[in-house]
Amino acid sequence: MKPSEEKRYETLSPFELKNKLIQISTSTSERIMLNAGRGNPNWLALEPRNAFFLFGHFAMEEAALDPIRPGFGKSPKKDGSWQRFQSFLTKNSKNSGAETLHKIFSYVENELKYPMDEFIYEMVDAICGDHYPEPDRMLNYSEKIVQKYLKQEMCANESLPATLDLFATEGGTAAMDYIFNSLMENKLLHKGDKIALGTPIFTPYLEIPLLNDFEFVEINISQDENSNWQYPESEIEKLSDPSIKAFFLVNPSNPTSVSMQQSSLDKIAELIKTKRPDLILLTDDVYGTFVNGFKSLIDIAPHNTILVYSFSKYFGATGWRLGVIGICEQNIFDDKIAQLPEKDRAELHKRYSTTTIDPDKMKFIDRLVADSRLVALHHTAGLSTPQQVMMVFFALFCLIDKQNSYKQNAQAIVTKRHEMLYKALGVTLPDNEQICAHYYATIDVPKLAHERHGEEFAKYLVEQFEPIDFVVRLAEEKSIVLMDGGGFDAPNMSVRVSLANLSDEAYVTIGQGISELLEEYYQNWKLRK
Repeated sequence: MKPSEEKRYETLSPFELKNKLIQISTSTSERIMLNAGRGNPNWLALEPRNAFFLFGHFAMEEAALDPIRPGFGKSPKKDGSWQRFQSFLTKNSKNSGAETLHKIFSYVENELKYPMDEFIYEMVDAICGDHYPEPDRMLNYSEKIVQKYLKQEMCANESLPATLDLFATEGGTAAMDYIFNSLMENKLLHKGDKIALGTPIFTPYLEIPLLNDFEFVEINISQDENSNWQYPESEIEKLSDPSIKAFFLVNPSNPTSVSMQQSSLDKIAELIKTKRPDLILLTDDVYGTFVNGFKSLIDIAPHNTILVYSFSKYFGATGWRLGVIGICEQNIFDDKIAQLPEKDRAELHKRYSTTTIDPDKMKFIDRLVADSRLVALHHTAGLSTPQQVMMVFFALFCLIDKQNSYKQNAQAIVTKRHEMLYKALGVTLPDNEQICAHYYATIDVPKLAHERHGEEFAKYLVEQFEPIDFVVRLAEEKSIVLMDGGGFDAPNMSVRVSLANLSDEAYVTIGQGISELLEEYYQNWKLRK
């Protein structure tokens, strides 16, 4: 690709550029493409899936108890459903998923102590998908179970000071869409407002605020590459500026794959308490389960935080589109809406007046639900009920795993690949084991060039080539597809390697490929001197 063409492609999101790199890398038939671009994991959590599909058979038996005519079942009955389910498990005890079903339903009965006929009925009716979601925000027991799961995984199993209201969404991407929209619709943010972004960051968080719908002014709160990608105190202190209305971040970060250290969390908590009780926090914590003892901002600043979580990465379930938005019952969003000028409150009263007889008291999280269906279609809002059952089964599967066996194995997959990549690259592993999710690796190519061949060569690399030249040549010459780190606001010519979606051995090839290509640049530079 010529430099002029590279310059044109630099205007694209890294996710769109990736498609061009795939096209380039597959143009040479004698090489196998290695695509470590997107973060879709190559594993699937089998046990909760087996339980889900076996439970579906029980649901069909329930629907067939009183058929309308051949081939036409009825909505399941609640009374006696727990007893019928126990009989079903006995008959199917040898089937895949039966043991997991027994464990998770025993947990619900004995530890959560839910009325089992009611719980079974909610799950059966939901997996049949024969009713609109009710409540539309999230089914009753589904919400309670996912609340408990999030407390375990996002708050190091410590208690939140308030109940976390949840809205089940079509993955984390839908959650982001709904949140940005509702913050604007409810006049919590306005066009031209300053928002802070924890950078480097997942590229849509860089791109969405600049759209005509929002036109936010972005202020970077930058991680320090030389301090294990942590936020220096001086960067966090920027949030003291009252003109900054919100702080959006991914934690653990994407692409750098590290979580915030406790001192940074404490600094933000103190800042919220003393200087910025009005600051909106939005934290996308999809990778939190890959860090032991992970703590979300929802734990240290619950009143101010909107939590986004997705089940996609941890369980290998990107196609299921399972996400949640979490907001504590007592929060600044409801407080801010109540304090809006009378004219604004009157507009919002009118907007939501068709959904409730008292729209002024409508919680922000319920406004998110209404806005997700343009208010007028609020009565058909909500994540599909079979999706909610899958979410519940994933959550229960982890809640019964007292030894954290699944977590240890999931973490071991990416940690091994992380080690193999760095060894093949000939680079010392970062000293951040306790805070690293190992889901991605960000390789700063100019920094690597400086370490291996000196400052003059590194300067030449940056000044003489377009920032995407390295990822383009990797695709052209090695059939290796990586993400351009600069598109995430990581250093120019850095690359993001997904450690989730290829075989272990592929990361050896990728590490060697990066080193070989850098050596080619170096040899060409020596010839030019």
